[in-house]
Amino acid sequence: MKLQSYALGEWYTASTAGLILKHAINGQDFAEISSDGLDFQAVLEYARQVGGSNLRKYTFHQRALMLKALGNYLIERKEQLYTCSKATGATRTDSWIDIEGGISTMLVFASKGRRELPNSNVYLDGGQEQISRNGSFTAQHIYTPIMGVAVQINAFNFPCWGMLEKLAPTILAGVPSIVKPASQTAYLTELLVKMIIESKILPAGALQLVCGSTGNLLAHLTCQDAISFTGSAWTGQKLKQHPNIIANSVRFYMEADSLNCSILGSDVQPGTPTFDLYIKEVVREMTVKAGQKCTAIRRSIVPTDRLEAVAAALKERLSKIQVGDPDQEGVKMGALAGLEQRADVRERIAELAKQNEILFGDMHHVNVLGANNDTGAFLSPMVLACKDARNTNAHDVEAFGPVTTLIPYSSDEEAVELAALGKGSLVASVATANKVVARNLALGIAPYHGRVLVLDEKCAKESTGHGSPLAHLIHGGPGRAGGSEEMGGVRGVKHYMQRTAVQGSPDMLTAVAGVWMQGAERNVDGVHPFRKTFDELEVGDAVITEQRTISLADIEAFAELSGDKFYAHMDQAAAQRNPFFEDRVAHGYFLVSLAAGLFVDPSEGPVLANYGLDNLRFSAPVYAGDTLQVQFTCKQKTNRETENYGEVRWDTAIVNQEGALVAHYDVLTLVAKQQGGETK
Repeated sequence: MKLQSYALGEWYTASTAGLILKHAINGQDFAEISSDGLDFQAVLEYARQVGGSNLRKYTFHQRALMLKALGNYLIERKEQLYTCSKATGATRTDSWIDIEGGISTMLVFASKGRRELPNSNVYLDGGQEQISRNGSFTAQHIYTPIMGVAVQINAFNFPCWGMLEKLAPTILAGVPSIVKPASQTAYLTELLVKMIIESKILPAGALQLVCGSTGNLLAHLTCQDAISFTGSAWTGQKLKQHPNIIANSVRFYMEADSLNCSILGSDVQPGTPTFDLYIKEVVREMTVKAGQKCTAIRRSIVPTDRLEAVAAALKERLSKIQVGDPDQEGVKMGALAGLEQRADVRERIAELAKQNEILFGDMHHVNVLGANNDTGAFLSPMVLACKDARNTNAHDVEAFGPVTTLIPYSSDEEAVELAALGKGSLVASVATANKVVARNLALGIAPYHGRVLVLDEKCAKESTGHGSPLAHLIHGGPGRAGGSEEMGGVRGVKHYMQRTAVQGSPDMLTAVAGVWMQGAERNVDGVHPFRKTFDELEVGDAVITEQRTISLADIEAFAELSGDKFYAHMDQAAAQRNPFFEDRVAHGYFLVSLAAGLFVDPSEGPVLANYGLDNLRFSAPVYAGDTLQVQFTCKQKTNRETENYGEVRWDTAIVNQEGALVAHYDVLTLVAKQQGGETK
């Protein structure tokens, strides 16, 4: 089949002959790929003008719902993807990580987008900055979508997950994507994109696909565009140095292959559960996806006196791994992505073997079940051991396949130093049952890694493992790993947005941000805000309550009711010895309760529930005889797209008779969109 690109809103097939792609299991011609004839400048402009414009019409929540609908749509059609994935050499388990792992990643972003982002086009970064003495000049940091396009340049090993884990944050940010998959497995990405386009869930221009070369695309990028690259560090550095990328300061996010390590703790002895966990984890990382993972364990750092035991345990476990056609029963490891990939891995193993001893495996021969070792891209798992822990080329050479090198260490400090010789990695793991060892190693290696897994018996059953990136957590790492921080929940979304400091009066900042700012005008129109539906409420609607004077009897009654008889509330002499108080002080939670009694309109109405407080702070003590008042203001409205109610955040300030702030917090309520409306 001749692969197609999706550009300018239609499918495009190159008229010229392209590169022939081989089936990884049987070596037969499987697909042809070429992008000749595409106008890449037009592709970029279409993304910016059509895709970006369409996406920015929607709020974060609306875009999150698109991702959710898309994830459900793809799950229903996943078996088509599994069938196609066999050509990559993947087992069912390998494909599950790529296909359902990618879809799950997108669904996590959909969920986090609705829970952690506002139902708005603007995301506030941090709190309001008070700059001037009287508060008439203030500032707020905001995030808004970049006005360009996110160009994905992806690796061959995860043709589904690699695309979806980048597509999710870009769509959520409101930025269109151009996807360029690695040629070797582009047929699976093409099938995935065809499903997405057929779903008609994303707006026009939000997603384009380039199967083949990107031609002169990089030469037409601007300061509003971004590149998200996954692949070899060498290729990434070459792209990053493109003159146009440098000249226009194009955002460049690189997630490169890295020499990840796993450290066996100095406390762990052979025959213990933690030792067995370590061996299992190393073998899994060697054999899942045939070791073709940027997070795989390339360096196994173990105590010197336990290197032989580790080697023996790995040999025993690896000898039970059957390599072959994934359709054959009993096959645990499939093929590499292609014969060229196998040739490259063999070359790297030969290079490693110059300075390290091969303990297990034969890079030229492997017992293959149900396939031909000559035509299929099969390779034996390989274990090497270094002779010089500090000077081995295992710290510099990566064989991107089922290969690990054992590296001995004599102390925790040396283990940290050896881990750092990888010059920055995506992930490291530590297997230990000792808390001191865990702390020393984790904190020691953290500066060189994007993620650290501490593995012990307590988390083993539920652990996702050393090599499994999660949408919730950063996927990236310093140095050789590229320096980016893909995913990580909302952190990943921010890559495709611009952070801007907006300065001005509180009223103007309220208008810009859509959130009421301290010092801005309040709308006190005589109608209690609790009488207004969600649709009727406006940011700035407020009530300034009646006053109430606190008595000693109030304090003692609350103490009896709550059971909180802390000395500062009940014992005058003890309270006066406290450096913060002059006399018996009112309970902080009494103030919160008292405030509710002042601002709440008790009659049945649009307000359905109070479901929490945020950012509660007590600013000054309250004593018997003080008179309090509440300033209660609609701060922010968040529409619940799928419900008959919305969320309202209320700025709540309690002040005393002198106008001094004694407590400040946000009250969260759920408010019906219509009077008497039924909720779902």
